[in-house]
Amino acid sequence: MEKEEIIVKNSGWVKLSAFPDKRGLLVVGEIEEEIPFAVKRIFYITDLENSTHLERGGHAHRKTDQIIFCLKGSFLLGLDDGEIKQEILLNDHTIGVRLGPSLWHTMKNFSSDCVILVLANQCYEKFDYLRDYSQFLEFIKESND
Repeated sequence: MEKEEIIVKNSGWVKLSAFPDKRGLLVVGEIEEEIPFAVKRIFYITDLENSTHLERGGHAHRKTDQIIFCLKGSFLLGLDDGEIKQEILLNDHTIGVRLGPSLWHTMKNFSSDCVILVLANQCYEKFDYLRDYSQFLEFIKESND
């Protein structure tokens, strides 16, 4: 995997195994192997054909750990740990990015065929979301004290 280093905290690459043959490509990720947590929630984003100027995400989580994959097409993932910011192009369906707790993320520049899959270790919980950037920075500060 020749990807740029992820330098923000609470993140990293997740590489799935791929098995090509004449019938297609089988991509596999096993829980507690490539996927470092038990999956309690999955969701996907699709039908982004008119979304070249749209931004999604724009939040962080207090507790939830996630992995985001671009299954088809591409998009730009923005990561921010409160100190360091980084943008990563996701365009390989066998490689995901871990979005750990206390990590602000955004998604933009979607290709028209983009399909995004997210695996999470928690079920949806409204309180877990930090949707205001200043609230996120305050949470980081309090967590580090």
